[in-house]
Amino acid sequence: MLVVDDEAPARKRLLDLLAKDRDVGRILEAKNGVDAVALIQDAHPDVVFLDVQMPGVDGFGVIDALGAENMPLTVFVTAYDQFALQAFEAEAVDYLLKPFGDSRYEKTMERVKKRLNEIRADSASDVNSFGPELLKLAARRAKPGEIWNWIVVKKKDATHLVMTQDIDWIEAAGVYVTLHVGGEELLYRAGLATVASRLDPFGFVRIHRSSVVNLKSIAFLERRSHGEFEVALKDGTRLMLSRSYREEVETMLGQSL
Repeated sequence: MLVVDDEAPARKRLLDLLAKDRDVGRILEAKNGVDAVALIQDAHPDVVFLDVQMPGVDGFGVIDALGAENMPLTVFVTAYDQFALQAFEAEAVDYLLKPFGDSRYEKTMERVKKRLNEIRADSASDVNSFGPELLKLAARRAKPGEIWNWIVVKKKDATHLVMTQDIDWIEAAGVYVTLHVGGEELLYRAGLATVASRLDPFGFVRIHRSSVVNLKSIAFLERRSHGEFEVALKDGTRLMLSRSYREEVETMLGQSL
């Protein structure tokens, strides 16, 4: 579970309630949207209680940065009911309006646990479903625009079409990403998770919470300490392959590093 709120009393209220629940495991907290994005990417919590209004990156900014499809089950928590429609559109499990009582919180947790059980049941039925996943990928490839061969980058009065195969690597930059293309840097408004989900999964791989690389651009990998590797690109760029993404790279290659 992850609790995200810039107000300490509001965080403590939820943390105390969650700590009493025997069904709840590790509980994390974040004071702002930027920390929330990093924790969701690194810790992969099942559920996030997400404050809507926060300075800097707000609750909806967190979703924009990660992509709605990459969010954990989300419960919006706010003192303002005008965000209810946006919460619904973001497919939130529930919407807690501050200040809320224990009974209202308990109803929310019932919904959360029911949805978690449904997800786990679906996951269990999908064991060894490699064949169906390949069919899904084939279907995506057959539909124009599902997997991006081009990225539309707008610069001042011009619109540029960047071929994804020409991108060497992609770097997270808050709610944007920086596309590194042949020594040029192009800013694109979308979170790294959103962009990564639209790239060819056989051509690009995530190596760190802040970077995705084109396999064709890798020159070699150099072993570092504690299971990490340094990824050397053909243009001389050096990036880190973090331990948390090593298995993903090995799965992509079909071999151990």
